[in-house]
Amino acid sequence: MNMGVSTLRAIVPAEAGGWRLDKALAAALPEFSRERLKALISDGRVHRADGAPANDPSAKVASGSAFDVSVPPPAPLENEAQDIPLVIAYEDEHLIVIDKPAGLVVHPAAGNLDGTLVNALLHHCQGSLSGIGGVARPGIVHRIDKDTSGLMVAAKTDLAHEGLARQFAAHSIDRRYRAIVAGLPNPTTGTIDAPLARSTTNRKKIAIVSDGRGKRAVTHYRLIAALKGASVVECRLETGRTHQVRVHMASLGHPLLGDPVYGRTRPEHRGILSRLDFQRQALHAAHLGFIHPYSGAHLAFDSNMPHDMQLLLSQLTL
Repeated sequence: MNMGVSTLRAIVPAEAGGWRLDKALAAALPEFSRERLKALISDGRVHRADGAPANDPSAKVASGSAFDVSVPPPAPLENEAQDIPLVIAYEDEHLIVIDKPAGLVVHPAAGNLDGTLVNALLHHCQGSLSGIGGVARPGIVHRIDKDTSGLMVAAKTDLAHEGLARQFAAHSIDRRYRAIVAGLPNPTTGTIDAPLARSTTNRKKIAIVSDGRGKRAVTHYRLIAALKGASVVECRLETGRTHQVRVHMASLGHPLLGDPVYGRTRPEHRGILSRLDFQRQALHAAHLGFIHPYSGAHLAFDSNMPHDMQLLLSQLTL
């Protein structure tokens, strides 16, 4: 007996005739994402009305065709809900935009099993979170490094998750970071197009590679303000690879101040960083813009530099 499994009857709508099975089922069952339905098809949980299995997501289907979809309950999440304060820039029944403080880890992992953004979302959203992979978990669509502050979006429904993920894959999300870097970039505007992959000599680092392993990474930067031996730059991400801004700016000879992995503190900054006890990369996700997956409205959010970066900026102002 399949405890907790629900079976839904899906009728392919007229406009979906000739479509792929996964796409047609998504039209018939809009509460499920196409990715979720594709997984159910591959798991043998979709059958034609006569009981024959329908296990090919790409098979073309006729309008009016009936399918039975067996949906198991989401697998329980081992992480606990924790009452961790959140700064919320926007929230509706579909998604939530958080202004993450530096020091907050996004996902539980070895060394950070709790006290993360996931734990905070589980408490705040009280079960209203996407389970796009069949797991009852928050729909984290993208990540920000632990010691980077700023804006990020999470999905509450599978369709919102899928819609946001599609925009990230298409590089249509508007993500702009503010960074305080060493030196003055010359030219003051430019594009860094350099593939990134895990370093073969240090697994904790990301490196620019030319051996075919890397994923394309593109950062557009421009000077915002010149400082004492440093600069404020805006970095607009065309792609969103791990440590992208940090590695790309360091590759130009302008590492982020305070970066413990990719930076080398210049003598003129050592005293300032020590006096302020500034021990993180000076990086803030300052702008986030995207199309709402349900309403189609364009949403855009801005976040001011946090207090620690503002203090650093004040010590470096010309």
